[in-house]
Amino acid sequence: MQDSQKPDLDESLNVTQSHDRAMREAAAVAREKHVDEGGREPLSLWVFGASAFILIFAGLALGNAGSFFNYNETVKSDYVRKTFDSGDNSGPPPGEALKIYMAKGEKIYGKCIGCHAPDGKGGGAYPALAGSEWALGETERFAMVVLNGLSGPTSTGKTYGVMPAQGIGMSDVDLAAVMTYVRNAFGNSKGDVVTKEMAAEAIKISEARANPGSPVTADELKADHLKDLPGDKLDPTTMIDPVTLEPVEAAAE
Repeated sequence: MQDSQKPDLDESLNVTQSHDRAMREAAAVAREKHVDEGGREPLSLWVFGASAFILIFAGLALGNAGSFFNYNETVKSDYVRKTFDSGDNSGPPPGEALKIYMAKGEKIYGKCIGCHAPDGKGGGAYPALAGSEWALGETERFAMVVLNGLSGPTSTGKTYGVMPAQGIGMSDVDLAAVMTYVRNAFGNSKGDVVTKEMAAEAIKISEARANPGSPVTADELKADHLKDLPGDKLDPTTMIDPVTLEPVEAAAE
């Protein structure tokens, strides 16, 4: 019978030794499993290493900060900055006037392709520019059609509806280039150049019309514009600057 004065334990169990062993085992388990509370886990050695490297580098950078922006320290003493050549050899080379005007005009003609087609034949629904009497004839008449549009019959007597004005926002260079292109493309071979000076006169004439901005008609063209634009003609083989369109002197041999 068990003594009522002793704890309710097996008589063979040493309570003190068991308690100490249990405490040691619990501590070992905690070390092995890194049982830590959230936010207080130990950092890895590589984190300490990386942090130390960054601190060392930052310290060196701050220590030399004064020389980073020192022109004399960062640029060679004999350094000379290169400059762009603004002499006669810069920019695109000169070319023959007709070719340069044609090249510019082909780009501008892109806005006309929808009606007059890439080959300038119009496709039946719109008037053809290939072989057109008005395109190849007097330059003032042709310019008035381009700038103001056309209402009523065309050069063939056929009516295609109202052609909208194309002169809105068009510069003298644009007008000269597209007129030169049409007169020398699609099988047309007028061989002349409508210069930017002639085109500038065309714009003045257009603005001075009795009804500026309204489409021209065959009757108005015949009565008021059946003539060439004022201005000196330009030999199509003249060498000109492709940017300014001004004649250039031939290079000395």
